[in-house]
Amino acid sequence: MHTDHASFPPEQGGTPARFPEPVEAALRAAGWRPGRWDIKQAEVWADALREHLSPAGHHHCVFPAAVEAWAEFGGLRVTPTGAGRRIAPAVLDLDPLHGLHLARTLGDLGRALDTEVCPLGAETDSGSLLAIDSEGRVYALDHTGDWYLGPGIDQALSALVSGTEPVRLTTG
Repeated sequence: MHTDHASFPPEQGGTPARFPEPVEAALRAAGWRPGRWDIKQAEVWADALREHLSPAGHHHCVFPAAVEAWAEFGGLRVTPTGAGRRIAPAVLDLDPLHGLHLARTLGDLGRALDTEVCPLGAETDSGSLLAIDSEGRVYALDHTGDWYLGPGIDQALSALVSGTEPVRLTTG
């Protein structure tokens, strides 16, 4: 019986790598390691977002998918090297407080998507806000529109760091 293991790196013991090599390299250069978990800082961000109320009375939703993403990736400043696949790789600052004053914008997106949405960080070059929903899906919001980055944080980080073109969210 022949089994093709070409898609599985041998150093992973037969399991696929979590991130493509250039993405993992950029994350590691920013300070990420497998098992990184700073729940204390994640709770600080959660409290700051929960306590913030916009002048018009809008507040942030905080949920487990966001707290888990902050615990593992929060505080990282990711600077990819090399060219992107379709677009320039994004320089990321994974600090959810970039979205502190955008509770109404995130609330509007959440209502449009029939979910709750919370800030995740920012693309520093473009000024795009990164956000995560209660199911763990990740989005970017900027002056050109709202974009879907992936069904989870791993796929979104891979897309951003590798320069994969996102999908524009549309109504209808």
